[in-house]
Amino acid sequence: MPSIYLDHAATTPIRTEVREGMLAILDGEFGNPSSAHGWGRRAAARLEEARDRVAGAIGADRGEVYFVRGGTESDNMAILGHAEAVRRRGDTPYVVVSAIEHKAVMSASAEVENRGGRCTTVPAHADGTLDLDALDNALADGASMVSVMTVNNEVGIHLPIEAVVERTQAHGAVFHTDAVQALGKVPVSLQDVPIDLLSLTGHKIYGAKGTGVLFVRHGVDLVPLIFGGGQEKALRPGTEDVAGAVGMSIAVDLAVQEQESEADRIRKLRDLLQSRLESGIAGLRVHGDVPNRAPHILNVGIPDVDPEALLAGLDLEGIAASAGSACDSGAQTGSHVLAALYGPLEGVAALRFSPGHATTEDDIHHAADATLRVLELIRSVEARAG
Repeated sequence: MPSIYLDHAATTPIRTEVREGMLAILDGEFGNPSSAHGWGRRAAARLEEARDRVAGAIGADRGEVYFVRGGTESDNMAILGHAEAVRRRGDTPYVVVSAIEHKAVMSASAEVENRGGRCTTVPAHADGTLDLDALDNALADGASMVSVMTVNNEVGIHLPIEAVVERTQAHGAVFHTDAVQALGKVPVSLQDVPIDLLSLTGHKIYGAKGTGVLFVRHGVDLVPLIFGGGQEKALRPGTEDVAGAVGMSIAVDLAVQEQESEADRIRKLRDLLQSRLESGIAGLRVHGDVPNRAPHILNVGIPDVDPEALLAGLDLEGIAASAGSACDSGAQTGSHVLAALYGPLEGVAALRFSPGHATTEDDIHHAADATLRVLELIRSVEARAG
């Protein structure tokens, strides 16, 4: 029985180039970048080389790249850091988010409200669009920040951030995007779209867990969330993880270089799996099946089946998939993303497949066969029990 990993939207394996780059630091340039001696100076040089590599890959200035400890921290630094900057200049922070944001953004914006600020949620639609009238109303009402993800992590919708940025700029607000699921799947260039704040993480692009980046465009005010030394220009103090930064930079650079060819390959695999499931499962729903969809996520709704039994059966077959965001594992509530897009999905099991670098066409056929086999088994058991 083959073991087939189709949960790359949750996390990816670390690729060889990243591991080797990190090991070179861990085994060699282990010094503290803040130390004045040779070991420290060499570590600092590696850190700045990594910063240059990230900046070059995403079209930023090196002084706009900050190394952080993952996507959740990056989102929080952007949203809460800017809210505090607004508060300190005597204004009330007002954050606008889409209804299908990652929990890191939703929770951070809710915390802005808990601290005396304001928060508005803009509806998202099943056709991949946002309620731009609602956005315009919030901006006219004095919104200080808008946060809209580039690609949704559950259904893969590629959101229209260019239109959002245009509106946000016209009102003098700051725009943040969580691009965690976008880099390496769709084009991401800060030269093409004037984004103010952008969040990335390493473990979605074959880097190490606990690594990430926050891009802060020159002139955007942020207040740090933690305090200590002056590392990362005092925005993210603490002794820098040089190995993590180097690994992150390699992962970012390779993801950008390979984006076009890899996206085309992954898209064909996703479409093959979608076709196999559509032909074999009556009443199958495909969530996020819109033209502006990233290539790496297939989220399907299967009627009249227990999602936990389906996932358990796939696991026994050696197939890794998920019911949605890995950050919601163990949660008893349904997906806020699917609810926002489609309303209540009673009696429908949502299943997310996300192929990656190592996925082959044979893997897709095995996964489709296993899904149909498990589904048939569950329904036959339920029929006998009924």
